[in-house]
Amino acid sequence: MKKGQIYEGTVEHVSFPNKGVLKVDGEKVIVKHAIAGQKISFSITKKRKGKCEGRLLEVLEKSPLEIESPCPHFGICGGCEFQTLPYEEQLKMKGAQVRALLEPVCPEIPFEGIIPSPVSEKYRNKMEFSFGDAYKGGPLSLGMHKRGSFYDVVEVEDCQIVDEDFRAILSCTLEYFREAGIPFFQKMRHEGYLRHLLVRKAAKTQEILVDLVTSTQMEVDLQPWVTRLLALPLKGCFAGILHTKNDSLADVVQNDGTDILYGQDYFYEELLGLKFKISPFSFFQTNSLGAEVLYSKAREYVGDTKDQIIFDLYSGTGTIAQILAPVAKKVVGVEIVEEAVEAAKVNAGMNGLTNCEFLAGDVLKVLDTIEEKPDFIVLDPPRDGIHPKALSKIIDYGVERMVYISCKPTSLARDLVVLQERGYQVERCCCVDMFPGTGNIETICELQKRLIRILNIKKNFSTKPDLTNKN
Repeated sequence: MKKGQIYEGTVEHVSFPNKGVLKVDGEKVIVKHAIAGQKISFSITKKRKGKCEGRLLEVLEKSPLEIESPCPHFGICGGCEFQTLPYEEQLKMKGAQVRALLEPVCPEIPFEGIIPSPVSEKYRNKMEFSFGDAYKGGPLSLGMHKRGSFYDVVEVEDCQIVDEDFRAILSCTLEYFREAGIPFFQKMRHEGYLRHLLVRKAAKTQEILVDLVTSTQMEVDLQPWVTRLLALPLKGCFAGILHTKNDSLADVVQNDGTDILYGQDYFYEELLGLKFKISPFSFFQTNSLGAEVLYSKAREYVGDTKDQIIFDLYSGTGTIAQILAPVAKKVVGVEIVEEAVEAAKVNAGMNGLTNCEFLAGDVLKVLDTIEEKPDFIVLDPPRDGIHPKALSKIIDYGVERMVYISCKPTSLARDLVVLQERGYQVERCCCVDMFPGTGNIETICELQKRLIRILNIKKNFSTKPDLTNKN
């Protein structure tokens, strides 16, 4: 095989998260965005150290597993990968992917399977839409980036992973700014005004928060846009409509100052009987109903924590900490994002939890400042997993059990190698699907110190039988 050549082949399986694997002339090739069973044509884009990567050109024959996508934007929009797979097949694929990653590092892993999302459509409570054009010099667009493109924007007025309110707000906003002739921010020239539209909606309270992100290169009266939004016949209700300035050269949603155009700069969501105050840039699981499943399973894995001190590391806005606080002596949450820590403190107070402490800073550094020693540790790190030095400090506490929640199984597999080398063993493991239609998956592992586990096994086997009952 040579770079630039075009080949055909049938995809054998898909590795995490979206890597179609096939063999041509005895050589293994990775082609993204393909589905098992598809016959595809592809061009070789990279060949190095015996590894080949290709770019999908065309699906020549559909997979026997495929169905028609419920979304008309599928394949063009870069947001979803697997909407042409029935949901049951998506679950099978994700479960197999996680097992394939974890079994080589933990051969006898007690895998309990994968728990589906309560809903497989209209599940997202947050979307970041981008302003741009569908092609160079084309009319203003607002939606998602085109698959494989940094510049082109696909209008997604029929997106299936958000509900009708998201779609109505999206269409209304695009229509208004097209009529007004307001230009979008051009990434290469760093000129223009409109950058992003952030929409959040709570599944339980139905409150909506909208944030228009722009540069400061123009002075624009946004009240007519607000008036048009407020006139929409929505199922939910607006908690706030905001305007955030962002003059960063990078294509990110950055807060250089936010003005409230209507209402307030936060809304409320509820999970497992607790109430959470969420601001535009607060981290919160994007699938509220799925989050209840995830945290319920995590709570089951944590088990009895009466009179124990729990460390919730990488705690975000403190969701897990607050779920565990009622059944613990104390919970200490550590999170690097200061805004998330402040939100966690507010939420804990709102929920009447007085045994939660939240500290802002890098886990690697903050652990050296905490006087208490944990009895139990919950780990919920970002996608890249745990810094090796931080992981070593965590292990040095020597707690009997830990629960590790991972949003990227490749990072989990890497960290499990170290945890097992340092004396921990996976007691049980399962997945929770929070992202239907995509390649992402959450994984939960319960870990126990190996010596403790051996002692427990010996204790169970050494229990003498009851000989008093002659029957």
